[in-house]
Amino acid sequence: MHYDVFNGDADGICALLQLRLQQPLSSQLVTGVKREIALLSRIKPQPEDQITVLDVSMDKNKTALIDCLATGAQVFYADHHAPGDIPQHPGLTALIDESPTICTAAIIDVHLQGAQRAWAVTGAFGDNLKGTALALAKPLDLAPADLAALEELGVAINYNGYGPTLDDLHFDPADLYRSLLAAGDPLSYVRDSPDFRILRAGYASDMEQVNALQAAESTSRSAVFLLPDEAWARRVSGVFGNDLASKHPDRAHAVLTRKHGGSYLVSVRAPLNDRRDAATLCSQFPTGGGRAGAAGINDLPADQFDAFVAAFKQTYA
Repeated sequence: MHYDVFNGDADGICALLQLRLQQPLSSQLVTGVKREIALLSRIKPQPEDQITVLDVSMDKNKTALIDCLATGAQVFYADHHAPGDIPQHPGLTALIDESPTICTAAIIDVHLQGAQRAWAVTGAFGDNLKGTALALAKPLDLAPADLAALEELGVAINYNGYGPTLDDLHFDPADLYRSLLAAGDPLSYVRDSPDFRILRAGYASDMEQVNALQAAESTSRSAVFLLPDEAWARRVSGVFGNDLASKHPDRAHAVLTRKHGGSYLVSVRAPLNDRRDAATLCSQFPTGGGRAGAAGINDLPADQFDAFVAAFKQTYA
């Protein structure tokens, strides 16, 4: 049995697309919404099973990873989040790069020596690493319109991953991956896929609503936005943070989306010109984590709202 375990955002999906287009095989897909990262615990491998893990925190899956290795399974792990202590085991191949301008799709691009470069570019755009995406794209010599299409697709794939449950998403990430794999080429998908037209329309509609909101508070260094407990707000929470970061590269952004029961889903984006401390900030709170440039908290209790905002403002003062 082969398992492909991957984050349901653009980076995880585009990393896997590169591998399976270059190294086709039948596998069981294990994924979910972007914030669902404890994915390895969902499988019970047998000896000699093969497991590929992409763009999910090793630190958050450490116990399950050790259990998988103990069964005799072989694990290929590629990621750009802080891994904690990496297990030393002959059954583990780990490609980990925490550099703030690296994403998992870029790690796989190096691993495959650029064999599926257009998907790496798409994944980097989706992960809000525009400089990385443009650097990767240079050898492809793409027309400006084609490069813009890859950026739009990356953002759309990433947008689809946000929401606390699959019901909030336009497509189950596993189904979206399958449709992208069938297209083979990202530009063909943009040109021909009705699924892409659904994502494009949904993104435009949700962004129109969120762009009408004003910051709850803002300075030249940081801004806090509050989103309502609505499906459109949950879908757009992450890509809205990316959009704000691109428009205001010297400012940090926190997007807090109300959840049922009064708690908050939090997305933090460090300034693009100073990618630091987002994971450190969010890890101070239960269910928080991420990387230096972008992080989040899955469930911030209402009574910790003021403490979070104070810590956020202090971090980026």
